[in-house]
Amino acid sequence: MTTFDFAIVGAGIAGASLAAELAATGARVVLLEAEDRPGYHATGRSAAFWEECYGGPGIVPLTLASGPYLRDGGFLTGRGALYIGRDEQAAQLDDFVGTFGGTGVTIERLGRAGLEAHLPGLQPGWTGAIWEPACADIDVAALHQHYLAMAKRGGAELQCRFRVVRAERTDDAWQIDSERGDRVAATALVNAAGAWADQLAQAAGARPLGITPLRRTVVQLRVEPEAPRDLPLVLDIGGAFYFKPESGRVWLSPHDEVPSAPCDAVPEELAIAEAIDRFEQVVDWRVLAVERKWAGLRSFAPDRRPVYGWDTGVEGFGWFAGQGGFGIQTSPAAARLAAQVFTAAPLDGMTRDLDAEHYSPARFD
Repeated sequence: MTTFDFAIVGAGIAGASLAAELAATGARVVLLEAEDRPGYHATGRSAAFWEECYGGPGIVPLTLASGPYLRDGGFLTGRGALYIGRDEQAAQLDDFVGTFGGTGVTIERLGRAGLEAHLPGLQPGWTGAIWEPACADIDVAALHQHYLAMAKRGGAELQCRFRVVRAERTDDAWQIDSERGDRVAATALVNAAGAWADQLAQAAGARPLGITPLRRTVVQLRVEPEAPRDLPLVLDIGGAFYFKPESGRVWLSPHDEVPSAPCDAVPEELAIAEAIDRFEQVVDWRVLAVERKWAGLRSFAPDRRPVYGWDTGVEGFGWFAGQGGFGIQTSPAAARLAAQVFTAAPLDGMTRDLDAEHYSPARFD
């Protein structure tokens, strides 16, 4: 049996990007995916955007470091983002500016006139906003395929329908067994299992870190008038909704975060109704039909920072998990940084301003 240098569990954007970066170092990598195809869960259901402030100040360095890679690769299309608020939310808008001032993001405080210039059909009561011009749509499918292809060129092997049921370390290597009875051997086992991260840790004898899956609902609406193609991403400063245009339709979310067991997530009708109600309070457009609806799981560590690095209790077990809803927009820098941690390589131009300790699992000891 071939003994790989790294076995990565999970072939979504996290596992694919890390496999690509590790394979580029010459490491022998196998990517283990439980489903029939990579990216079936969170990656394949994302309404992803590259938004400088998304995830909070602790995520900004990863987002900014990833921007050039995404732009140069042609994965971004300019969109702009607009955080909007009512009179009673003026303090929240001001706090937002104060929180992100000095982090390197580009934001501008707007009043009602500036808000109307970006958002036609605005209902009364919305009086202020923050404009973020750098926000862009991400071509998630293209980015995911880019990393899978890069991993393959580097010699990485992808095995689908490999649902891990057991992982045992013997003689300085992991023996990893699938539900179907297949076995893989690797010197290091890296947990990129998303919503299943804590379950995988338990299977490997590691302490779960409290990585919790949270369900997020998205619905596609047909509206009248048709959504303008140059409409920005619109987010409530209080976190009650966001929406963006998509081929004349609207992709809308109630920004829900409902704890869930790891599963094939499905949307709940109450969440859809709440989303539409909140949308109709923002603009005077008529909702003609709900054309699609879906849900995905976003997984967070207790402090909502991602977890990259070696487990402190189990030798050869690494974490690349807890990336919430910002895992796609930060994937270039996150994967590069994690690969450097796992191979003890020096930081480079992309990662030199990142603090690996900030994301280390050691912070939970």
